[in-house]
Amino acid sequence: MIKKILDKEHVLISTKHYPWRATRDKNRAKRHKAIVGIGGNIGDVVRRFEHLFWFLMRSPHVTLLQTSPILRNPPFGYRRQADFYNGLIVISTTLTPRELLLYLLQIEKRFGRRRLFKDAPRTLDLDIIFYDDLEMSSDRLTIPHPHWWERNSILIPLKYLKGRR
Repeated sequence: MIKKILDKEHVLISTKHYPWRATRDKNRAKRHKAIVGIGGNIGDVVRRFEHLFWFLMRSPHVTLLQTSPILRNPPFGYRRQADFYNGLIVISTTLTPRELLLYLLQIEKRFGRRRLFKDAPRTLDLDIIFYDDLEMSSDRLTIPHPHWWERNSILIPLKYLKGRR
């Protein structure tokens, strides 16, 4: 693991699979591309991200294309909690945005996520940041993710993705 201090609140972490980039996506022609935010601040989050990497590599629903480095940063909203670890993953999928959301919620639950209150500490948080060039808003899902442009937890890892959106 390699750590790079960006400033007094932000540390960039590189591991074996963060950042990572697939050499090719043989199924890209018929799939949608999404950027998903990953986060957590309970337990060994970096190790959990490594487990998530391998879980997604075996998933029949998504193809993992790329990961960003991991950013350690302070929480927002409810601030009386440990720093968060955040990153981005780029996937391709045949799932619709709503199907992808349901799949990500299942993964969170599998990795021990419990929703106690808004902005509570969590083992794993998965958010759809972008899905193709889609813009949508419903009571369950907004794409692009609300206020993504204001969050260092998204902006800093986004700078490290090749080809971005």
